[in-house]
Amino acid sequence: MAEQTQIGKSDLYVNPIGLGTNAVGGHNIYPNLSEETGKDVVRTALAHGINFLDTAFIYGPERSEELVGDVLKEEKMRKETVIATKGAHKFVGGDVVFDNSPAFLKQAVDGSLKRLQTDYIDLFYIHFPDEDTPKAEAVGALKELKDQGKIRAIGVSNFSIDQLKEANQDGYVDVLQSEYNLFKREAEKEILPFTKEHNISFIPYFPLAAGLLGGKYNKKTTFDDGRAKNPLFQGEAFERNLEKVDELREIANEKGAEIAHVVLAWYLTRDAIDVLIPGAKKPEQVVKNLKTLDVELTNEDVEKISRIFQP
Repeated sequence: MAEQTQIGKSDLYVNPIGLGTNAVGGHNIYPNLSEETGKDVVRTALAHGINFLDTAFIYGPERSEELVGDVLKEEKMRKETVIATKGAHKFVGGDVVFDNSPAFLKQAVDGSLKRLQTDYIDLFYIHFPDEDTPKAEAVGALKELKDQGKIRAIGVSNFSIDQLKEANQDGYVDVLQSEYNLFKREAEKEILPFTKEHNISFIPYFPLAAGLLGGKYNKKTTFDDGRAKNPLFQGEAFERNLEKVDELREIANEKGAEIAHVVLAWYLTRDAIDVLIPGAKKPEQVVKNLKTLDVELTNEDVEKISRIFQP
């Protein structure tokens, strides 16, 4: 098993490669998902030493948490596993709104506990900020739940730097999860320095930029999903981005590694990043993700990659 790493200032210790489970029961995100395959993805992760699972109410909705809970119960591995989940989405009529009010967050945690079939959640995130609730008040509600033993660590997700500062005014925030990858490095300006200074762990999502940093696309590749509207995948920008990925390919070839593993290894060299949560739709992808830990980047490699993707 990989050496365990501490998540920020929390008392959570995990394999640096976790598993994002939005493709486990996330029927509202990916069409035609097999739930049995999703459960196999989780089983494979546990069997290969991955002990950090990241889910959320909105994946499904609710179904991802239920399937993760089912597998942990079947495998009798709840105590060995660190579960992260998120809440804030609320359905009002046919609309989804965000609610960070203390009453709603407490209700969200109770709902997640039930679906996950557990009496505590290791890391609970406010998934998105709302427009009304003072952030310190929302985090204060989670601190109450932490004191009650319902959660072990407090996270916020998709918070701006100002929202993060407000949320952390009492020093209660353990983790920030936000979008960050080699093409989208805005977090380096203020957010990463702040998280490092306050010993808040930063967990990036979309680390492979919708597959672009996986090295599997070329100039003739076309997309008929959300990527077709993503600026990274359009016209000349797409061609320039592919050229950058080709430079990564050289580094990967030297190391006998895949491009994706080199990219993920680079993130783990960032001061505030303790753990990554790449997703997987198939069990074999879980095993592949773990190969990241075999990639050794020199200081020169790290600087070269940083230069290639200079914002």
